[in-house]
Parts: sequence; structure tokens; C-alpha cells
Amino acid sequence: MERAVDLTSSNSFYRDSLLNRFVGKISFNPNLDRTLVSFQANRKIPFYNWFKYKEGFSALLVESLVKNFGRQKGVLLDPFAGAGTSLFVSRSLGWDSVGIELLPIGPFVMEARQAAESVNRKALKRTLEELPKDGWARHYDPAFAFGHIAITNGAFSPITERAIAGYRSYINRTVKNSKVRIILDFACFSVLESVSYTRKDGQYLRWDHRANKERVGTKFDKGTIPSFDHAIQQKLKEIYDGIVFKTTSPLTLFSKEAPMPPGDMDLRIGSCLEELLDLEPKSVDAVFTSPPYCNRYDYTRTYALELVYLGFDDQRIKTLRQRMLSCTVENRSKTDHLEALYTRSGRYADFRQVVHTFETQRALHEVLQILEWQNTKGALNNANIPRMVKNYFFEMCFVIKELARIVKKGREVVIVNDNVRYGGEEVPVDLILCDFAESLGFNVRHIWTLARGKGNSSQQMGVHGRTELRKCVYLWEKS
Repeated sequence: MERAVDLTSSNSFYRDSLLNRFVGKISFNPNLDRTLVSFQANRKIPFYNWFKYKEGFSALLVESLVKNFGRQKGVLLDPFAGAGTSLFVSRSLGWDSVGIELLPIGPFVMEARQAAESVNRKALKRTLEELPKDGWARHYDPAFAFGHIAITNGAFSPITERAIAGYRSYINRTVKNSKVRIILDFACFSVLESVSYTRKDGQYLRWDHRANKERVGTKFDKGTIPSFDHAIQQKLKEIYDGIVFKTTSPLTLFSKEAPMPPGDMDLRIGSCLEELLDLEPKSVDAVFTSPPYCNRYDYTRTYALELVYLGFDDQRIKTLRQRMLSCTVENRSKTDHLEALYTRSGRYADFRQVVHTFETQRALHEVLQILEWQNTKGALNNANIPRMVKNYFFEMCFVIKELARIVKKGREVVIVNDNVRYGGEEVPVDLILCDFAESLGFNVRHIWTLARGKGNSSQQMGVHGRTELRKCVYLWEKS
């Protein structure tokens, strides 16, 4: 008989049962820390530190775990490729890599990195020597003016805005070498945040008080904001030094030892909910990925400056937001779309299997029931949180189903993810996803935790106290 959930107080019966089932797989891994499972460890590694993609993990984490697989080569897949860390590292180790990424930020960064790997250094050096050292605003051309959307208006001072347009105009008119031009364009792209009045802050852009932005009620001060002329000079030097002095990095790709012949890289731009369907069964030897977390972070807002730089307007950004994996309160259900995809592919039975796996995950529905009840009491700060949580797990269940189809028997899947909490209720993302995995064809070998978990938000801390959530790396094996 189904156990009733007591909605008048926090009830964790099914979550506790799930924890008891997996408790033997959960262990503290002393080799993992916040630096390794985030962007922080990339800060001193050329190529990987040129653009601050905070949602990524470190190159060192990928290298260490891929080497532990004990195979010299194979095909590694990252269905949420981001800025391509897992793809570049695995390729440097001799693996072929396949990446899927929908947010255009990542493909642009990867294109620039590939250009940097093969660019003629003499041509790059000559171009850099011929570039003006300052006064970029003098080259202003309205054809290259920043095409702001509502949430980016006022992001730059007038002189900075003219300098960005002048720089883009100059390199597009005068730089004929396509790889050099991509690198110079990428340098401008990479300094947008530093020369702006904004800072990426999880769910949104935080605005400096000097922007005089309407409805900015805080006195946030991001410190010294460099001029564009200074920032672009520093970034170009950083990139050039990284290309020339590759041997300073400990990574295999840049080591002084004879490198492994690099593997091939196949980047597919689109949603993994669609692109995974096109991969052949049992075609992948390893998966290394970090999906968006179920934490309300809207990458189309935090990377709004970069998206506008790449030519996105309001409507294209809204469309992009809806196509991404549901992790914001604005995402609508993709059920009809997924049903149509699987029906057209002749795999309706697989669609029904995923739906059944999702609908029978009791710990998840225990949380959803409580969140819905809290919603009726006005206890959540956004009424769409229950819908977001539901959509997130529904879509991740499809991702896991496809991974089980395309990963070879006995091969590994590594996933980096965090648990979350809403209205004081913990959502055990690790346990729910691991349960999906075991239902769909994987064996959960490890749920590695970090020494220090993730604290709840300052808003929730005031109501529910300070408690930590597990930050985890999961290791699954295709059974």
C-alpha cells in the first residue's frame, strides 16, 4: 500500500528509504574538493582559463578520472559539454570526444580554442604587433554597436561601448587570417564582464551601483572596472602567452613529455534531449559531464552580455531558454515534444518506460507533494518551483535512458552535480538520479562526496538554519 505523505510537517520516509539503499555507495573522496569540481582549478591553465565559464569543472578532474578508467583510448561523450573541458582533455589523452551543447557560449569558446591550437604563431604575433594599443573608441562604427536587449541596457559606460564597437569593426575590416580573427574576437568576448557594470551571480546579473540602473536597490561595488583598451591588451597577451608557452601546464596536452596523438572531436550544437537520439547504440566508452543543476540558475540571463555579443535578441534568447534542460522557473513542460520525438523514432515503448520510471520514483514524488502543499501556503518564493523540479527530473530521466543505450557494457559514466533545497525541503538529486540509473541499466559504483557540502541560501538560512547539502560526483557502470 502506498504510504501517505504527511503534509503538515516535513516527511522524509521515502527519501530516508532511498538513502538507506544507497548509503553503502556514499563515501567521502579525499581527492575531490571544490576547486577540482569547479572552474577554480582552471585559473592557471592556458586555454582553460581564457574565458571564465564558472559552471564547468576543472581539466585536472577530467584528466585524473579518465586516466583511472585504465584505457588508453575510446570515445568519450559529454552531453552537456559547456566550454568543452572534458572534450579537450580527453582528446589530449588520445580519446575521441563527442560533445553536445545548446548554449552558444560553449561552441564559440571551443571554436576559439581550436583556432588557437592550430593558428600560425608568426601571423598571430605580427597581427598583434600591428594592432593599435589604445584609442579603440576612435574606430567606432555603428554597424558593430552592441545590440542590447532589455536586461543588458546600461551594462557599459559610453566610452567602453564605443571602444567595443571600434575594436570589432577594426578586426573585421583589417584581419584577413580567419583563425587570427577568431582569436581576437574571442578576446573581446572574454572581457565583456570585466569591463561592464555587471557580475555573474547565480540566477542573475548583479549590477554595480555606478550603472545607475533603474530598480537596482543595492550598493554593490565590483571594484575597479578596467578600461576596454587596458582589458583587451591584457587578454590578448594572456592568450598569446598561453599559445607560445604551452609547456607551463601540467596537463598531458601541454606537458613536456611526448603527447598522445590527439583524438578526434565531434561537437553537436543542440539539445541533448534530441541529439542523443542520433547516437548509435553501444558507441560510447565513457561519459563525463555535469548537467545544469536543479537550482534555478538561468544561464541565458547570466550570460546575457555574451549572447548579445553573438547576435542574440530577446526572442532568440527566450526560445533558447525553453529549449534548455529545465532548471529555471520559466521552463515549460517538454512532455509533448519528447513523446513526438520518440514516436517519430519508432521508440514509443522507450518513452513509456521512461515515464514509468519517473512516475514510480517515490522519493521524488514525496518532495513534489510537499512542495505543492507549501505552494498553497505561500511558503515558496516562486510558485513555479514545483513545476521546475518535476520537469528537471523528467528530462534527466530521458538523458539517463539514452546514456544507458549508447554506453558500452562495463564502461563508466561520471556525473558532477549538487543537491538542492526549497522551502526547507532537501531534494536528494544524487539519490534520485542514481535510482533512475539503476532502473535503466546502470550499476551505481560510487557516490563520492566532498569534505565540505553546499550551504543553503541566505534566505533559507534565516528560516531553516544552516545545514549542508551533498556536493557529489557519481560513478556509474553500464551493467
